[in-house]
Amino acid sequence: MIKVRLKSIIASSFYALHNDLKKGLHTHYWLKGGRGSTKSSWISIEIVLNIMKDAEQGIMSNALILRRVKDTLSESVRDQIKWAIDILGVSDEWHVPESKLTITYKPTGQVIRFKGADNPKKVKSTKVPKGYIKYIWYEEVDEFEGKPKIDTINQSLMRGGPKFFVFYSFNPPESQRNWCNQEVLEAREDKYVHHSDYRSVPREWLGEQFIIEAEHMKKVNPTKYEHDYLGAVTGTGGEVFRNLTIREITDEEIKVFDRLKNGLDFGYAADPLAYLLMHYDKTRKKLYIFGEIYKVQLSNSKAVEAIKKLNPLNKRVTSDTEPRTINEFKKLGLNIIGAKKGPDSVEHGLKYLSEEIEEIIIDPVRCPNTKREFMEYEIEKDKNGNLKGEYPDKNNHAIDAARYGMEDEINSKKIKVSSKSKIGLR
Repeated sequence: MIKVRLKSIIASSFYALHNDLKKGLHTHYWLKGGRGSTKSSWISIEIVLNIMKDAEQGIMSNALILRRVKDTLSESVRDQIKWAIDILGVSDEWHVPESKLTITYKPTGQVIRFKGADNPKKVKSTKVPKGYIKYIWYEEVDEFEGKPKIDTINQSLMRGGPKFFVFYSFNPPESQRNWCNQEVLEAREDKYVHHSDYRSVPREWLGEQFIIEAEHMKKVNPTKYEHDYLGAVTGTGGEVFRNLTIREITDEEIKVFDRLKNGLDFGYAADPLAYLLMHYDKTRKKLYIFGEIYKVQLSNSKAVEAIKKLNPLNKRVTSDTEPRTINEFKKLGLNIIGAKKGPDSVEHGLKYLSEEIEEIIIDPVRCPNTKREFMEYEIEKDKNGNLKGEYPDKNNHAIDAARYGMEDEINSKKIKVSSKSKIGLR
């Protein structure tokens, strides 16, 4: 029997999330935030609470809680679950053995188990005495190797029952290119993304010293404060495109686009062909990217066919400078010219896209690969942690296509190479 009011142990920033979970509106809950946000506290309370509620309804649900490595379990998530049991006032109903990675609900035998993902076979073969694993929690999910690894685990665990809830908690890493920071931007109907920070948590829960440390950090290092305490993705300092907006570009917007740009980067061997359909609002300095073809080993005829579907009026396409391929595309009926490459043309083009254009709007559904490339494109660091002095020439096929498509605008505006320092280049 729960002996406390939930509002007395859950921060106000989680009320709507609690109601969403209670109604079973989503399956995957991504919780990100800074220090003291109480996201792990909320998840632990919900797992204990809902296992007990399920038991009242005759549902034999269980939970599996995962960390990247087993060694971190006992002093992190296991203690967190024990805290939740204590604060809910139900310690007498749970068996919490010392140094064991299984906690049992005494009335029914339902269990909460803890495992490290460093032993995938043991995770995939997880068994419970009765019922099924309804609740899965990936704590510090950014430490895991990536989404494919987690998908594989989920596919093994999410079976044998009608409903599942999967929690993913993490403090966002600094770099936007981190897979977790990318994942929370991906739209999915059964996904709920929640952000929280310490400012919505009662001061007495955190203690005065926590507040003092946070305020001190805010004064002496605002960027670190935003990252550590507010959970902001502040970047590593090497991000090239800080002018990105990732959102849906509606059909209504597209209907009035009248300054279309078409750029094409040829694919070779394992490199993908990348074609972009764009609109440039020169007055507002906004570039809209709303169409892409991004494919490896696409034949010339198939490429032209696909491009014409996105470009039915056969507007001019500006491409990489490769005379033989350009001629082949022309013979297939594509209106195409090669870009005019010259000294520093790559650098001029990248500086134009990143500095002269005030906003690059990318539709993540229509152009997922373009979104990924632009968001992940960063100046690399040397062995001493200092930013290198050049743009990286990899994972930039869509970016090159954007440069080619915008060539007329770029060439009409001479960009001073001396402004490298704006993005950390010297």
